[in-house]
Amino acid sequence: MNKIKIYTKGLLFASLAVAGLTLSSCKDQPDKYEVADGKPTVNYVRCLSSEVHNNNDAADMHYTNGELVLEASPQSTLALIGENLRSVYELYFNDRKAILNTSYITDNTLIVDVPKDVPIMVTDKIYMITQSKDTVTYDFHVVIPSPVVTAMSCEYAKPGDRVKITGSYMVNDAGVPLEVYFRNAQDQEIPATINSISDDFTSIEVTVPDDAAEGPLTVTSIYGTTYSSFYYKDTRGMLFDFDNGRTQQGWHARTITSSEKSLSGKYLVLGEGATMSEDGAWDDGNNSFEYWCGDWNTPESYPDPEGIRLFDVVDFSKPENLNLKFEMRIPSTNAWAAGAMQIIFAPTSAVTLSGNSPDIYGNEVAGANNTFFRTKAEGGLDIPRALYRPWTATGSFDTNDEWITVTIPIASSFVYNFDGSGLTFNLQKEDFASLTIFIVGGGVNGTECNPYIMIDNIRAVPNK
Repeated sequence: MNKIKIYTKGLLFASLAVAGLTLSSCKDQPDKYEVADGKPTVNYVRCLSSEVHNNNDAADMHYTNGELVLEASPQSTLALIGENLRSVYELYFNDRKAILNTSYITDNTLIVDVPKDVPIMVTDKIYMITQSKDTVTYDFHVVIPSPVVTAMSCEYAKPGDRVKITGSYMVNDAGVPLEVYFRNAQDQEIPATINSISDDFTSIEVTVPDDAAEGPLTVTSIYGTTYSSFYYKDTRGMLFDFDNGRTQQGWHARTITSSEKSLSGKYLVLGEGATMSEDGAWDDGNNSFEYWCGDWNTPESYPDPEGIRLFDVVDFSKPENLNLKFEMRIPSTNAWAAGAMQIIFAPTSAVTLSGNSPDIYGNEVAGANNTFFRTKAEGGLDIPRALYRPWTATGSFDTNDEWITVTIPIASSFVYNFDGSGLTFNLQKEDFASLTIFIVGGGVNGTECNPYIMIDNIRAVPNK
């Protein structure tokens, strides 16, 4: 290993300790920090972020905090070690300005994050500018990652539709243009037309190619190739597409229909234009979709497709590794402005269709009820659920008459009670037997509205 890789933990911790003392003293004497005269000198750079890349290391080496580095990725935290670093008034990586926090600057240490934005002019230098406008440079390479692809505006868009793909580092280079590929029925990559790329390289608009079929997207830039974790027209983990025989069963019969607005076949409708009060008052007749597993046999059984326990459809053994997804369409004429979409999975001990105990597995089961949905103080069970209420950001929400894909991470979202108070995520495989989606309450008042919410393709898919 090159000697430049050898480092002393004591030096790293001493640097951090000095920065900490500086922070404390600045709080006690806010006017104490002063920009120094003269010019700075950088002797070397350490990376304080974990798993940093260093081309001085062997390819199979495990990288750890505090190593001397000649390069780093955006948003890495670096410690510049040198002399007279308090003279630094502005700092740039290539042409991107970094944010300086004087609480983390001493004469010999300057701690800073590499800017997240992709540079336009690449010079492979750090520029340190003094208050008198002198510039000192230091050779340093910012490693731009391969494209990061996080989401697609509608994963079930039809061929010929324009969709927005979001992420980061989707760079279009004049010499190596950005490319996006879907897959066809033979699992071959087929190119998509790129219509536009955002200036900050965090989103692109593409047209879905004619022969696009189910599968991940491929995005290639000058910096590498990435495959999306999501699938176009994803059927993995499909719970309800409303065309496969598995549909609602419970106390209420919501509209399930198809029309010229369909993505693919039938879809569920919630609200259907009924008035929703500002507090999202209880109206299960118009706003509740119920799939309570089971049948009317004694003992109760769970036939497929209608009646099966949902954890027998999808592997929920590690729910923290799953996202709940569905497509949704809300016309602009019927915007949503009150009530939370409460999404609750429940075990057979909380609710089933008939409750004819014991069931075929010898388990005592509950029958149809709505008390399980409420708080324990109201006689319920305090089951963690997701509260989806996008209207709170602006006061009203619609999808501009288009279908969008909604993504709800299970582990971080299923942490609420009926009244909007917090609960600890503790769902296990057996808790994913039944599903209720009910727009009601949630602890935040909105504005009286008449929402018309169309939902399709409810699925639980891998989150990475």
